[in-house]
Amino acid sequence: MNSPSLDLARLGWNDGFETGEDGGPKGTLARVAAVDRDRWLLLDPTGTFRASLAGSYRYRHPLPQELPCVGDWVEVEKQPADDLGLIHRLLERRTALRRRSAGASADYQVIAANVDCVMVTQSCHYDFNLRRLERYLVMVRDGGAEPCILLTKTDLVAPAVLAAQLAEIRAAGIAAPVLTLSNVTQEGLGDLERTLQPARTYCFVGSSGVGKSTIINHLTGRDRLQTSEVSGTGEGRHTTVRRELIVLAGGALVIDNPGMREFGIVGAADGMDGGFADIAGVAAGCRYRDCSHTGEPGCAVLEAVNSGTLSPEHHEHYLKLRKESEFYQLSYAEKRKKDRAFGRYKKSALRDLDA
Repeated sequence: MNSPSLDLARLGWNDGFETGEDGGPKGTLARVAAVDRDRWLLLDPTGTFRASLAGSYRYRHPLPQELPCVGDWVEVEKQPADDLGLIHRLLERRTALRRRSAGASADYQVIAANVDCVMVTQSCHYDFNLRRLERYLVMVRDGGAEPCILLTKTDLVAPAVLAAQLAEIRAAGIAAPVLTLSNVTQEGLGDLERTLQPARTYCFVGSSGVGKSTIINHLTGRDRLQTSEVSGTGEGRHTTVRRELIVLAGGALVIDNPGMREFGIVGAADGMDGGFADIAGVAAGCRYRDCSHTGEPGCAVLEAVNSGTLSPEHHEHYLKLRKESEFYQLSYAEKRKKDRAFGRYKKSALRDLDA
């Protein structure tokens, strides 16, 4: 058995993981580096090895979001002669980056866990989109991680265009740190490297082709992550196909992600104030504590919009994301209610058959 140690600390471990429901972690601890269908690539102080889920774990945790994902800490059993380890327990996540599952499902997908900082990456060329940036920031804040904005491909736009984009970010009340970078000239790469601290975990998210994998290839010093040639627009056409946790030579841990143009909001009430800090600050002056900022008398937010202090577009996007979050929360609660009712019916039917 291993125990929390300096070696585990280098992989992102800290005392925050020791508060488990059964008194803390026991057994061999490892961190999930990648997931390939029904196999997990785990990382511990001795290196990497593969593992599968114990049958009892699958039985007790049938929901997709309950399965270990990249960045998770797990308790695993593995003998030296075994080819595969066996995962028995998932430690409680300190932070989680999640999004709504594709389609009409009310479920959600955990993208990465136990991330300290999420690098929200957008290209200055064709990908820059303030509304999408606000959406990402809400979900990052809701999951408990710190956000950092990374604007790439600065070599493809004029300095005035970059300056206007930076001004647009600040005018929207976004206070998250902003880094700029060119993968071609490598201008800004040094600032990024100095930002990445040892034993902290950073997750890169953004649309396909904005340069995330190329950045990580620069950071690792080799073409670890395959990228395709750049298209005529200056955007990459294909990048990462799976999430992977990588330990850099400097000690920071980074997670690359497949491109995500859509980032469906889940119940993100906790992230709304952090993602829209300017509106949250103004809302403190509203007459009613439960003000919806849509038409109540004495609404400080509407007064700020009318006076030009807040832009109408910014306010409208805030209302849209809040409505989307509330709708998801209701849908998910209804789904869980139906799942529990079906579970009770199934158990009752099995008892009747055994009678």
